Amino acid sequence: MNIIQTLINKKVNSITPKDLLKLSQQYQVYITPDQANKVAAILNGKNYNIYDAEHKKQILSQIANVTSKATAQQIDIIFQKLT
Repeated sequence: MNIIQTLINKKVNSITPKDLLKLSQQYQVYITPDQANKVAAILNGKNYNIYDAEHKKQILSQIANVTSKATAQQIDIIFQKLT
């Protein structure tokens, strides 16, 4: 994994709700503050690799279970923009 991928994964694994909301605005993706809190709770402190298709699928599945499938799709858009 190269340095940029490492940095992006580190950011994703330590993202705050505020950062997530900022990214959603930047990439014109709609998520609510409540959804941002739930997603950040899933991602924080983990060692996910969003460049790995299986990890990404697991993350999005967890997000869909806690929020909704639509929210998971919005987060996937953010992941795609980051990568």
